[in-house]
Amino acid sequence: MERPLLVYTTFPDADAALAVGEALVRLRLAACVNVLPGMRSVYAWKGAVERADEVVVLIKSRETLAEPLATALKARHPYETPIILYLPVTGADPDTAAWIAEETGGAV
Repeated sequence: MERPLLVYTTFPDADAALAVGEALVRLRLAACVNVLPGMRSVYAWKGAVERADEVVVLIKSRETLAEPLATALKARHPYETPIILYLPVTGADPDTAAWIAEETGGAV
């Protein structure tokens, strides 16, 4: 069975994150999108140090969907350069892995 993949990204607010998350799930690029509000960020951007309120988003998908998922995420994301980090999963409960595969059109 193909290994699951977690994708980390951030959004400016929960509404935008939920809208994009729903699109990714409907496209079967993600089995689930978790939106975690309340993050405060300090980051370097175009030569300046910035601060912002953001939400963390964790996307549950499969390794072979990394590229189409990133393409769909970038097309819908409100940031000029969204953060997209792939967090490889070294192990998963078999039922969880099967659910992710089933919901994203992969082989179970």
